[in-house]
Amino acid sequence: MLPDKIVLCEVGLRDGLQNEAKVLDTKDKLKLAEGFIDAGFKVIELGSFMSPKAVPQMADTDELFKHFNDTEGVEFRALIANMKGVERAIACGCKKVKLNVSASRGHNLANINMTPEQSVAGFADIVKLATENSIESSGSISMPFGSPWEGDIPVSDVESIVQAYIDVGITEISLSDASGMAVPNQVFEMCSSLKEKFPQVKWWLHFHNTRGMAMANILAGMQAGITNFDTSLGGLGGCPFVPGAAGNVSSEDVVHMMDEMGIESGIDVVNLLNMARGLEDLVGHPGVSYLLKAGRSKDLIR
Repeated sequence: MLPDKIVLCEVGLRDGLQNEAKVLDTKDKLKLAEGFIDAGFKVIELGSFMSPKAVPQMADTDELFKHFNDTEGVEFRALIANMKGVERAIACGCKKVKLNVSASRGHNLANINMTPEQSVAGFADIVKLATENSIESSGSISMPFGSPWEGDIPVSDVESIVQAYIDVGITEISLSDASGMAVPNQVFEMCSSLKEKFPQVKWWLHFHNTRGMAMANILAGMQAGITNFDTSLGGLGGCPFVPGAAGNVSSEDVVHMMDEMGIESGIDVVNLLNMARGLEDLVGHPGVSYLLKAGRSKDLIR
């Protein structure tokens, strides 16, 4: 059974641009964000509150949030890593933050000497400060479908991280295939199991198209009852810490697929495709979406 409609979050301004060598001007980012709103997106990831030295592409995230403070009907969110991220969110008017942890125990232990569950438990004070300032918190789990360091990730490990998020008050969780290792039957089985075990959780899926599986994985996610997905204009993005990682699944490709399947996304694909062409000029290289190469199916009919 497929849903009648889905919700897409445009992550190009964060997950797309943070992987680009070229740092876009704030005015160009504002124009992109305004374009996403005009195209129909109701959820937009404007950027991240990371150290400007570490991620210079995201240094102006605060300015973006200040610009859109009075915008109604659109949820703007930002990725954070620590208490400093919440403090910046408070100062610029951001109302939704997202925390992240790796499902790979080896990866997490090697990087910060903590298990994923210990990392999430450490988020408690961050969530508390956010809540006290009327900021919603969500969480994401990177590489739940497979890790370059460990291969398969046991579902029980993912469940343990989900419970850790719930224990600190987070019930909106994204499964992020940063390694691009997910396959459709695995996505269906894991999502079905997690939805049944944690019915209180609002689920998001975030797929990279590293091995051409992202669209099939989204379909599998929908079949499992998930209706919230992250996408990136032009297919931009990738994970700099994962060998061979490619970009996110393209927003225009996903919207086109939904249009052709009769599933409502609320996004204008023609508007989006025009934006994707303009984005190629901004970043100085071609996008990687199928629609940029072939156009819509409907455009073939004369």
